[in-house]
Amino acid sequence: MTVWDDLVGQEKVSAVLDAAARDADALVTAAAADQPLPETSKMTHAWLFTGPPGAGRNQAARAFAAALQCVSPDRALGGAPGCGFCDGCHTALLGTHADVTSVAAVGSEILVKDMRDTVRKSFTSPANGRWQIILVEDAERLNEKSANAVLKAVEEPAPRTVWLLCAPSIEDVLPTIRSRCRHLNLRTPSVEAVADMLMRRDGIEPEVAASAARATQGHVDRARRLATDPAARERRAAVLKLPLRLDEVGACLRAAQELVDAAAEDAKQLAEEMDGKEAEELKAALGAVQGGRMPRGTAGVMKELEDMQKRRRTRTQRDSLDVALGDLTAFYRDVLALQLGTRVALANADAEDALERLARAGTAESTLRRIEAIAACREALDRNVAPLLAVEAMTLALRAG
Repeated sequence: MTVWDDLVGQEKVSAVLDAAARDADALVTAAAADQPLPETSKMTHAWLFTGPPGAGRNQAARAFAAALQCVSPDRALGGAPGCGFCDGCHTALLGTHADVTSVAAVGSEILVKDMRDTVRKSFTSPANGRWQIILVEDAERLNEKSANAVLKAVEEPAPRTVWLLCAPSIEDVLPTIRSRCRHLNLRTPSVEAVADMLMRRDGIEPEVAASAARATQGHVDRARRLATDPAARERRAAVLKLPLRLDEVGACLRAAQELVDAAAEDAKQLAEEMDGKEAEELKAALGAVQGGRMPRGTAGVMKELEDMQKRRRTRTQRDSLDVALGDLTAFYRDVLALQLGTRVALANADAEDALERLARAGTAESTLRRIEAIAACREALDRNVAPLLAVEAMTLALRAG
């Protein structure tokens, strides 16, 4: 199994990255022997991965990082980089490689203070790997100051440093940054490709795999979670029942509250899993004595950790809400397909009775207005509108049609 096997439906991207990883070997060899670098190399110091949600931007970047750090013995015999089994590949894929640094947005944006140490590290030589690799998972969330810090590092990189930036589209990244990157655009994988991956890699039954892939419309991570997590299936089923409950104003407000509460519960579960562990690890690193008493001068560090965890809980809640809004959009898209009599495959075939009921009760125009109301709710959440207010406005608009 190579590192490229997880890139579902991205054969062209895999081929480009594989060729670049092979050329990267030639660059390392030439630099070590103080020889001129090959002029036709497909390798470069900065890459920009774009594509719709679920296409696998971060997975492609991490697979490329693993291929660059691959130390398989077969490499000396002409084997392809990215074996997937060696220590370099394994640790890069898990996120524990000393020379692969990942940066992701904790809150709504990546702050410059979150990038300072990373930018500083990008100018150092690899500790034990072949390259110093910086992976920015949410490049679209770089604010002005943090983007400028990245720009300076990308403009004049260290010889053995590679930047991997991931964003939904090329327009989400500063022109000055994207002009210095090699751009790779990933496409949404087909439902069949995702279902095949679930059966082959996760051992999911064919019927369950096909249903999860169809429901998520090619979103690999969500399809895997839907196929393997009964709680995720229950939440989705509850969301799909919501359109049938909006018969009065009170029901709209209750439905909105339930959606927000479910998202808050998701954030709470994640916080319970991570916050306590992070706090204990930081206390130990700061030299806390037994019984929890902290050394003097460490209160500010603990406060920074608490602020970061609070931003992460807020983002987790909004990400969970966004999943529910995506399910609602797909539901009304199926309603619209039935109203227009198209032959598009239904994403929510398991809720066909509800779809047909709503299709008969409304018009295509009213369904389009409902889809626009969901999009407006997503935009409001992006602007940091209070989640309950945004979702209440949406459910009332869904009732009005």
